[in-house]
Amino acid sequence: MKTADLYIRVSTDEQADKGYSQRDQAERLEKYCQDKGIMVRKVIFEDHSAKTFDRPAWTNLLLTLRKQRGQTDLILFTKWDRFSRNAPDAYNMIRTLKSLGVEPQAIEQPLDMDVPENKMMLAIYLTAPEIENDRRGLNTFHGLRRARKEGRWIGLAPTGYINRTAENGKKYIALHGNQADLMAWAFKELSKGKYSIEQVFKKAVEMGLVCSKNNFLRQIRNTMYCGIIQIPSYKDEQAYTVRGLHEPIISPSLFYQVQDVISGKKNDFKTKILSDENVPLKGFLTCSRCTRTLCGSASKGRNAYYYYYHCSSACGCRLKAEMVNKEFLNFLKDYTLDQKTAELFKLVILDEFSNDSENNREYKARLVKQLTKSNNKLTRARELLLLGDLESSDYKIVKTECDENIIRTEAKLQDFSRKKYNKAQLELILNDAMDTICDLYTIYTKSGVEDQRRLIGSMFKEKFNFDNVQHRTAEMTETFSRIYLIKNQVRRKKEGAKSC
Repeated sequence: MKTADLYIRVSTDEQADKGYSQRDQAERLEKYCQDKGIMVRKVIFEDHSAKTFDRPAWTNLLLTLRKQRGQTDLILFTKWDRFSRNAPDAYNMIRTLKSLGVEPQAIEQPLDMDVPENKMMLAIYLTAPEIENDRRGLNTFHGLRRARKEGRWIGLAPTGYINRTAENGKKYIALHGNQADLMAWAFKELSKGKYSIEQVFKKAVEMGLVCSKNNFLRQIRNTMYCGIIQIPSYKDEQAYTVRGLHEPIISPSLFYQVQDVISGKKNDFKTKILSDENVPLKGFLTCSRCTRTLCGSASKGRNAYYYYYHCSSACGCRLKAEMVNKEFLNFLKDYTLDQKTAELFKLVILDEFSNDSENNREYKARLVKQLTKSNNKLTRARELLLLGDLESSDYKIVKTECDENIIRTEAKLQDFSRKKYNKAQLELILNDAMDTICDLYTIYTKSGVEDQRRLIGSMFKEKFNFDNVQHRTAEMTETFSRIYLIKNQVRRKKEGAKSC
């Protein structure tokens, strides 16, 4: 009496589309064995695709057959597509089973392998399901590509979005509340170039972002967050982009600012978001002897801990944190305006705004000129390609470069138009800003270390050393440089100093 192992396989899509069931296969196989007088040794159930033999249940079966040679004569299944949907893999597996003394056989498509002509039938039985799989995959591929071309996001929604289904049955992605806000916050922080990707990610997670680090690293490079869907190249069709149907979380301009920071085109200094409250300047101070960044740490004394800013090299630079922090507070007072000076600063900004209209027009004209130049370059390259004076590979390089420049320039133009304020709107914004500047010293002293460090980062263009702070020579951002200049001018007026 022959002994057989029964192999029963389904995959999720087959069970749903075609009504295959494990119980039905088991019933037919057991009846076949009963009619033919075959003893069933074991029944193996598999819920896995037949595209490869990398299936858990099949792997265990093959391992058992190797260890227990001679205990099984047959492996039975209902049809050959239950065995495999990949003809080359199937032939290799048949040879492997025969070397183990086991014959695979489909009870509804029986073949006598000793008859040479049956090998042709076997090829048909194995190839037909493979062709069906390939056709289904190709149809799915073209369907997904068409959906992308229409601006639809395909697949699982990225962080900040959630999958939804419209009343007409079409699927789409929508903003996912707080997660969308946190992703927008992360992009804004990255665009400043002050903090590393890992630091921004960790802080976002602390604030409630649900995302793995690897996903975050991929997603901050994904143009879909600014409303652009990438269409990859396929055959003779070049890669290009389309406007997405979903609501963007950030603007294209902000997205490309982040890409410049990530790629190193924007080389601002970076420091940690968080620090001990006793050393808020950690990461901002450089050593005046060797230009390394000073660390901040505590030393244990007899009765308490004492904090220092110190260099990690052998130069020996070591500063008491209490002294440095106190000196920085004195430094900060020079950038805290009184109410009257703040009004003067406000008038200067409004005056600059009025004079800036011409500069804005010039900037916009430069962007339009740059956009026209890229479009003309692309048109010329296309003409040379048609004339045969330019190789296809060279044209692809030129097209990729021009498309990138066009997208970035259009994003800047769009952002430029969006951020245009009138004088009344600017005045309202300035009123809030002046309240902050007039209370800068108090805000700093009453804030937590995180907000203190954000304020420090907004004040300085680059890292500074303690001597620069003492002598008021640290390089400041343009806003705070103007504040210092105006305050000094007002002070000299009060003291009766003549101005040239």
